[in-house]
Formats: sequence, C-alpha cells, structure tokens
Amino acid sequence: MDDAARYEALHPRFRQLFEYVRSHNLGQCPPGRITLDGDDLYINIAHADLKHAEEQKLEVHRRYIDVHFPLSGEEVCGLSRLADLTVESDAPFDAEGDFALYSAPADNYFTVRPGQFYVVWPEDAHAPIIGSGKLVKAIAKVRL
Repeated sequence: MDDAARYEALHPRFRQLFEYVRSHNLGQCPPGRITLDGDDLYINIAHADLKHAEEQKLEVHRRYIDVHFPLSGEEVCGLSRLADLTVESDAPFDAEGDFALYSAPADNYFTVRPGQFYVVWPEDAHAPIIGSGKLVKAIAKVRL
C-alpha cells in the first residue's frame, strides 16, 4: 500500500479506492459489499476458507478490474494470461455475473501479505484464495 499512488494513474477510480482502503480498517468490517460509487466502484469483504492450488479454478472478468487486498494473513494467487489458456471455460461466460471459470493450473503463483495488493485485469486469468486456513480479504471491483 505504500506504493499505491503509483497505480492511481492507471484508472480514474483507483485514487478513490486507495484513499478509502488507507483510511478504513477493512479487516474489522463484516462480510459484504461496501459501495463507493454504485456499480462502478465497490469492495466486497470476504471471510474465505483458503484452498489448495489444485482445487482452485482460474477466473476471468470482462467488465471489471479486480484489486485484491489480503487483510488477515497471506494469500497465494495463481495467474495465467487468458490468451495462453489452452482449455475452454467450464461453462460459457456469465455476462450477468461477469465471470468465467477455467479448470486449468495457473502458469505462475505468487504470495501476497497484509499491506500489499494485486491488480487483476480482464486479460488475467487468476486463481485467488490459495493457502491453508481462513482469510479475511477485500476485493475491489473497478468498472472499466
């Protein structure tokens, strides 16, 4: 989060998002949605059971950028370029829910800890909430 200002130029709603995250203790929020700008910018607070990498599917979105903030512990995320996937999605893209799932292992995995975040663009197939135990996290949805 110390370097979040560098990301603010990438999207006009990023500044509002990062200012909100810096000024609120999201780890104390109950699960659910925090609306910042209608459906254009909101945060989902999740209390998740972490999964093994082989159990977690890759997901993609078209209308939103995801910004993930682990709050209570570390999280591993798998990442592949959507263009590099050689399998079809498990089901047709769900336009209403803005997602498709892929049963394929990720090409790369990285670890994120509280105080850090990662940005997932529509061309990124990602498999979040990997690890063991439970995790409180915030997932911001930023409309393109």
